[in-house]
Amino acid sequence: MKKHVLLLLPAASALLMVGCGGFGKITSEDFTVTPTPLEYVSGEVPATISANIPAKFMPKKGVVTCTPVLKWEGGQATGTPATFQGESVEGNNTTISYKNGGTATMRVSYPYQQGMAKSELYMQFDAKKGSKEVKIPEVKIGYGVQATAALISEAARTSGQSVAADKFQRIISQKQEAAIKFLINQANLRGSELNSSNVKDFIAKMKEIKSDQKGLALKNVEVSAYASPDGKYDFNEKLAEKRGDVSEKYVNQQLKAQQLATNVDMKYTAEDWDGFKELVSQSNLQDKQIILRVLSMYQDPEQREQEIRNVATVYKELADAVLPELRRSRLTINYDVIGRSDTEIVDQFKADATKLSLEELLYAGNKLALTNAEKEAYYKKATDLYQNDYRAYNNLGVLAMQQGDANKATNFFKQALSKDANAPEPNANMSTIALQNGDFQAAETYASKGTTAPAADETLGNLYIAQGKYEQAATKLANSNTNSAALAQILSKNYTAAQKTLDKIKDPNALTFYLKAIVGARQNEESVVLTNLKQAVQKDSHYRTKAQNDCEFVNFPDAIKAL
Repeated sequence: MKKHVLLLLPAASALLMVGCGGFGKITSEDFTVTPTPLEYVSGEVPATISANIPAKFMPKKGVVTCTPVLKWEGGQATGTPATFQGESVEGNNTTISYKNGGTATMRVSYPYQQGMAKSELYMQFDAKKGSKEVKIPEVKIGYGVQATAALISEAARTSGQSVAADKFQRIISQKQEAAIKFLINQANLRGSELNSSNVKDFIAKMKEIKSDQKGLALKNVEVSAYASPDGKYDFNEKLAEKRGDVSEKYVNQQLKAQQLATNVDMKYTAEDWDGFKELVSQSNLQDKQIILRVLSMYQDPEQREQEIRNVATVYKELADAVLPELRRSRLTINYDVIGRSDTEIVDQFKADATKLSLEELLYAGNKLALTNAEKEAYYKKATDLYQNDYRAYNNLGVLAMQQGDANKATNFFKQALSKDANAPEPNANMSTIALQNGDFQAAETYASKGTTAPAADETLGNLYIAQGKYEQAATKLANSNTNSAALAQILSKNYTAAQKTLDKIKDPNALTFYLKAIVGARQNEESVVLTNLKQAVQKDSHYRTKAQNDCEFVNFPDAIKAL
C-alpha cells in the first residue's frame, strides 16, 4: 500500500522541505501512516502515524507541535497534536536529539463525515526556536478514507427486518372434559353426578359438535376410570374396570342420542397413585411431606398403603379429603376447531373484515397478500380492530422500511413499542433504523431487546459490522444471502465466500453489484470491477460518483472513466 501512496503524492511533497529558522529538513517519507489509505471503523477513521524525525531537524532550543489534519473538499478534521522539544528546552514534551533525531508515534481518530472518502492527510507544524516563531510548510503524508464498512447503513435497509408472526392455525385441537365421581367400593352412576355442571357442559359440547355451526370436527371420546389406592389391589382392579364399563356405556348412549359416530376408547387404572400424589401435594395436610416421602420410598402398592395407614394422624383427613376425589371416571371429548380456508378469509375481508380475528388478519397479511398494498390493507385493518396488539404496527413498519421510508417506519415501530416495550420484532427493527442513522449506541440497546426476533442474527450481524467486529459479523450472518453477509465477508477478507453470497442473492440491487466490484478490486480483476460498476450505476446513478471517490478503485482509473 505504501507504493500507492507515493505514486499519488505530488512531486513537491516528496521533495525535501528546507527548514527555516534553524530547523532542519523533513519530508513526507519521514512519516508512515497505518493504514493507508485510512479506513472507516465503527463511525471513526483511526490512524497510527509513525514519525522518524531526521538528524539535525530539531534545534536544541526548538519546540514543534505536529498536528495531523485530514482535508477534503468542503471540510477538514484536526487530529490530536503532539509536541516535541530540543535538548536545551525545559519541558515535559518528548525530547528529540539534534544529532541523532528520534522517533515518535501519534494515534489519531476522526469522526467520519461524508466527503472524507476523497481526502488527503497532512502534517502541519507550529514551530518556535526560543521565542521566535518559525514557519514550516505542511507535509502530505497520506490519502483517502476507505469507507467500505460504512456501507452497512445501506446494506441494513434490505436485511435484518423482523416481521411479527401470526398465530393462525386452521385446525386447532381442543378437548372438553368431565368427571363422574363414585361412592367408595361402588360403580353405579348417580343422578347427582350426571346432573352436575361439568357433565352438562360435556353433553352440550356434543350437541355443539353435532350442529357444526363453528366448524367443529369430532375425533374421539376417551374414558379413563380409576379406583382410589385403598383396599386390596385385586378388588380395586375389578372396581375400576366396572366404573369404566358403566361410563363407556353412558357415553355411547349420549353419542347415539346426538347421532354422533366416533370411537370410544376406554382404559382403567386399578389404583390411582399418580392422582393421589398430585392431590396430596396440592393439599393443606399437615404431614403431606411424610406421605409424599412414603410414595417415593415404596414401589409395592400394598406396602405403600400400609405405611400411609400407619400415619394415623392424617389418614382420616386422607379418607375425607383426598381419596373420594380419586374414585372417578374422566370423560374427554377430543375434537378439532376448523378455521376458515384461505379463500374464505380473503372473501370475508372483502365482505366484512370486522368478522375476522386478529390472527386471521395477520395471517392474510403475512401469507396471503400478493402485493405490498394488500399487505398494508390487512395490517391497517388489524390496527383498527385490535389496537392493543403490537404486531400489525410492526409489520407496517417493515413495509415502510422496504419502501425506503425510514421516518414512516420509525413511527410505526414506536407505536408497536408503545403496546409492548419488550416486543422483540420492533426492537430489532429499531436497531436497524438506528444503524442507518449512525446511532450505534441506540442500535445496541434495541438489539439487546430483540434477540428472539426472527431476523435477530441479521440484526446482530449488522450491529457487529457497525462496531468493527467483522469476524463475529461474518459468523452471525453465515446463513444469510444478503448484502450485509457479503459485506462482513469482504471486511473479513474472505473474498471467495463473499462472491458466493453475492451470487445467491435473489433480487440483487445496486449495492449488490457495487460489492461485487469491490470483491473484484481486492482481487485485482479489472474486468469484474468494470462489469459490476456499470450494473450498479445502471440501477442507481449515485454509485457513479461514489465509485469515482472510492479508494477501493484507486488502481482502476480506466474502469472509472468508462462509467
